[in-house]
Amino acid sequence: MRRRTTALVALAALAAAGCGAQEKLGPEAERGRQVYQAHCIACHHPDPAKVGPMGPEVSGTSRDVLRAKIVDGTYPPGYVPKRPTRIMQPMPQVASDIDALAAFLR
Repeated sequence: MRRRTTALVALAALAAAGCGAQEKLGPEAERGRQVYQAHCIACHHPDPAKVGPMGPEVSGTSRDVLRAKIVDGTYPPGYVPKRPTRIMQPMPQVASDIDALAAFLR
């Protein structure tokens, strides 16, 4: 019984150590993470650095590109998209959270 308890305590300690390895986000980036989860992961991967089922990876996307694509459904002049599709519809309801989303994707 004692070995079992010791093993469980060791396992719990390892799990807790692994949980602490995740980077702590500031308030704005945390808001962006929430926006991303609510509006983006249906098409983009839950990990923004990976390709999603319908959308490309978006990690590092600039605020200007986010604003143009999400709010207006376009791209900034001279920008070449990662995918030439026009499947993504504008989401003007996210306009007030563009800065937060950009902070999360940085």
